[in-house]
Formats: sequence, C-alpha cells, structure tokens
Amino acid sequence: MFTRLDPRRLETFRVVATTGQVSAASRLLHLSQPAVTAQVRQLERECGQPLLVRTARGVRLNDAGRALLEYAQRIHQLLDEAALAVSVEEEPGGELVLAASTTVASYVVPELLASFLRSHRGAQVRVEVGNTTQVLAWVGEGRAPLGLVEGHARAALIRLERYLDDELVPVVSSRAPAELLRVRSVEALRSVPLLWREPGSGTRAVMERALRKAGVRRGLQAGDLQLGDNEAIKGAVRLGLGVGFLSRWSIQDELALGRLRVLPVPGLSVERAFSWVLPVDAPSGLAGRFLRHARASPPPLLLP
Repeated sequence: MFTRLDPRRLETFRVVATTGQVSAASRLLHLSQPAVTAQVRQLERECGQPLLVRTARGVRLNDAGRALLEYAQRIHQLLDEAALAVSVEEEPGGELVLAASTTVASYVVPELLASFLRSHRGAQVRVEVGNTTQVLAWVGEGRAPLGLVEGHARAALIRLERYLDDELVPVVSSRAPAELLRVRSVEALRSVPLLWREPGSGTRAVMERALRKAGVRRGLQAGDLQLGDNEAIKGAVRLGLGVGFLSRWSIQDELALGRLRVLPVPGLSVERAFSWVLPVDAPSGLAGRFLRHARASPPPLLLP
C-alpha cells in the first residue's frame, strides 16, 4: 500500500542523518530531543522499516536510510531553489567568505572567483585557507558559510557534496637523478625519498591510504621531506629531492612545459574528489549564489 511521507518528518530525518546525532539535530531544528526521536520513528513506521542504526556514539544510516536521504536532500535543495525563485534579488555587493584547503585554494578557487565576480562586481571576497581538518572545523563553527576541500573527511554539523574529480600522481623533475627517473613500480617507492604533506592535510591522508592499498606500508624515513603546501613540494620536486604526489590540477602548466614528469607506476591509483563543505542548511545570500554559480560552471581540467 502506498504511503505519502510527511515532508516535515523527512526534513527532520535529513538533519539527523547529516549530523549523525539526535542532540545536534535538535539544536539545529529548535526541537526537543524526544520530539526529534518521535518524528524519525514515525517516519520509519511510514516507510515500514528502520532507517537508522542507533549506536552509543549517535546514529548511522542503513541501506534504506541512505536511499531515502538522497531524496530528502533533493527535496531540501528544490525548496531552497523555490524560495530563491520568488525572493527579491539582493544587491550584488557584500562579502563572500569561503574556506578552502590549500590545493583547491591555489588551483580551483581563483578561476571560480574570476567567473563569479564578472557578474558580481561589487562583492568583496575573503578566502580562509587551511588544511582539510581546519576547513571542516571553520564551517562547522560558522566561521565560514561554505568550504571546498580535497580528500575524505567527516565532521559533526557539516555535510560534504562531491564537486570535481582529481588524481594524485607521482611526479619527478625532468632533470631528476637517475634513481628517481627509473621508478617504475610500487616496490621502488620504498627506497627513494618521498615528499609528504603535513599531518591533517587531505592530500597526505589520501596518499597514505593509496600506498597502504598498494602494499607499501611506510611512513617518514631517512631522506623524506615533510612540507606544508603543494608549492613547497613542487619546488622540492623541481630540485630533484624526491618523488612528490601532486594533484593534476596543480601541475598543468609544468607538464605542458615539460618541467615535470609523471612516473608510470602500475598498481598505484590515487583518485580523489574535491568536495564542498556545507552546513546542514544550505548557504544563503552571496555564499548561496556563489555555490549555485560554481555548480553550474565548474572549471575544466585542461590536461588528462
């Protein structure tokens, strides 16, 4: 028998699912915890099956819950778009605050801002740059209305929305020492210097995970360098100091000019995505317009 789902309960479920905690959802929804719990349980009765798995640390989605969350998020986004469609357009001025992790701040955000500001010339822009962990915290705390990060991440009071595909590739200088230019296997990475990002970096986390998956379990060792941003790693690569794992977005110019070389290492795939970091409720005002612009006009990756 078909049962129409209550949209208010569906919204409560969406907030609980994205925060992972009934207590956090109750604060955002301005409802008591018993009221939030009751709405979710009633929605589960309407669906005829559980949607959440209760744990000591909060709640997590089961398969049915994950399927329903996609629809709940789409409905929430449609309601935001409907409100925008009938709202009075604001003046183009104001301040856009964006938090971004290092890679996207350097190689993705500038092009997005350039295209956005062509139609919002009166806007001021402030970009807060940090590593992925910091950006998640800033958006969760309300210091920035939205962020853009690389790597896998989770945090309370925020949600992630996949945006652009990326890949970390092992690169060396075209003039690197022979021992680096000869790297052709995962095993060879055990004995050559590697150039690492700092702990807390999304790039560092994805790189470590991919190396472990490929069978290379190694941390920092003699000859390795740990550097605070991609430009520092790129500079060390150009000087022949080791193998660096860099985003394809960050090396388009160097590959085109022949200054860097991607090492062919079969069995090592370091794919990832750049994702928006959003509060549970969609950003409004200038931040909301910037997000809609970025979704509609993503920048191109010029080299494969």
